[in-house]
Amino acid sequence: MSWWPFLPRTNELQLDEKWSFVARKEKNCGPEERRRGDCWGHVALDPEHRLVVSRVVAKRTEDATDERVRDAHRRTDGRTMRLITSDEYPVYETAVRATYGRVVTPPRTGRPGRPRNPYTVIPPAVTYATVHKERKNNRVVGVSTRVVFGTAAAVATALVASAVSAVVNTCFVERHNGTDRNRCRRKVRKSCGVSKDCGTHRAATAFRYFSYNFCWPVRTPRVKGEGGCYRARTPAMVAGLTDHVWSLAEWLAFPAVQRV
Repeated sequence: MSWWPFLPRTNELQLDEKWSFVARKEKNCGPEERRRGDCWGHVALDPEHRLVVSRVVAKRTEDATDERVRDAHRRTDGRTMRLITSDEYPVYETAVRATYGRVVTPPRTGRPGRPRNPYTVIPPAVTYATVHKERKNNRVVGVSTRVVFGTAAAVATALVASAVSAVVNTCFVERHNGTDRNRCRRKVRKSCGVSKDCGTHRAATAFRYFSYNFCWPVRTPRVKGEGGCYRARTPAMVAGLTDHVWSLAEWLAFPAVQRV
């Protein structure tokens, strides 16, 4: 099978990060406890197919965000997404620019003086917008959007072509965050089941995210078959990566490295 690492049918990405912690919360960690404290799950989700494209488990840093965007770019064969959305975490703009931008080196003019430094140009096809939520008493009272790269007309065109979104949003990745907390007790809020080891937390996160792609039938993408019965489909089935729901035994036994 040749589904890894490219996902040829992915056209949109929603980016978000979800907080959890290892052993104890960050405020209770000493400066030498680098493998304890806050541990964020950075996710890139394909909202059309409900597919987890990329995940990075790390502190909430610029390097982790860059790694996640670059990894999603690699797994989608370097194609330009029809629409990228996220919240207003400012690091996303830098990461999208560095990943999808093109470095331009100005030509030498032949005149005395230092030459101009290379700079990054964002191709017109790159469309990136953010969602800003206004809160009052811990409740969302207003939502606004902002186009960062591209034009408002390009965003509107992308939304018309989208199979799932009529407005700029991050609701699909946020809903998936809730599914992740529900299916992985280590990430449940106010629970005694938190991870005690960073490596184990990373492994459990990878297991949960990618087994979800192949082994977890999602209700929304199901299709009605013959006799009016619904056929369950996983995100990988919707994305065209497989033709059946995988069992955990099948998924765990599948070799991670494909040899041709």
